[in-house]
Amino acid sequence: MKAFVFPGQGAQFVGMGKDLYDNNEEARALFEKANEVLGFNITDLMFNGTEEDLRQTKVTQPAIFLHSVILAKSLGDEFRPDMVAGHSLGEFSALVAAGALSFEEGLKLVAKRAMAMQKACEAAPSTMAAVLGLPDDKVEALCAEVEDVVAPANYNCPGQVVISGTIEGIDKACEKMLANGAKRALKLKVGGAFHSPLMQPAQAELAEAIEAAEFKTPVCPVYQNVDAKPHTDPKEIKENLIKQLTAPVRWTQDVQAMIADGATEFVELGPGNVLQGLVKKIDRSMSVSGKQ
Repeated sequence: MKAFVFPGQGAQFVGMGKDLYDNNEEARALFEKANEVLGFNITDLMFNGTEEDLRQTKVTQPAIFLHSVILAKSLGDEFRPDMVAGHSLGEFSALVAAGALSFEEGLKLVAKRAMAMQKACEAAPSTMAAVLGLPDDKVEALCAEVEDVVAPANYNCPGQVVISGTIEGIDKACEKMLANGAKRALKLKVGGAFHSPLMQPAQAELAEAIEAAEFKTPVCPVYQNVDAKPHTDPKEIKENLIKQLTAPVRWTQDVQAMIADGATEFVELGPGNVLQGLVKKIDRSMSVSGKQ
């Protein structure tokens, strides 16, 4: 069985999607539509901008979404997933590719999400750190010992958990992780504490937009980040998408659930190859490939 997976923030690169734009008429029309919906030429920034341009949250999230979704649409009959999932932002790409959301509605939600997250980051300076070499439960226990806001944000693969919280909290947590045997505890160059309680203001803002959007039954189950379970009911999908901003991304559990349900092949659609690497670390026997 084939699982299509969609990357999240951090996979962007200058020139992403340009081949699609140049060589596929349908893709070009969708990119132009995106410029119209967003009110600025995101294609210029994606194809000819600087790395700094692409690092702006309001650009990064729609850019990765566009690359992933337009790629899926350009595959035509080749895009026949038995199941889909996306890492954080990638969940929106997965939902549009699987027909649960329209292209335009998905893009509007992603743009809204990016701006809401940016505002939350500016309101409360915060950060994230990658912890390598500790079991998940140990990371959880050590986070709970810190008095400031610190929580697991991404369960990426066994032995790799990203934590999220206040700057002071993350500093204290990193010290604790290293003192308790972590191989590394690296602060990340991110704008804020994504997937933590500090994203509550962004969640409230995004919830309204998600509730107002029209969701349909997807063509296949979507394994969502908040509970790592397959969903096809539009109401459940909406609820989980709202929770996603303050809840951890359970990527390890997502992949394990898809494998338990019969997945033998994973195809990553979008920029980079991060998810292919994570799938291999979760289960070496899996066939992985990617399209960019």
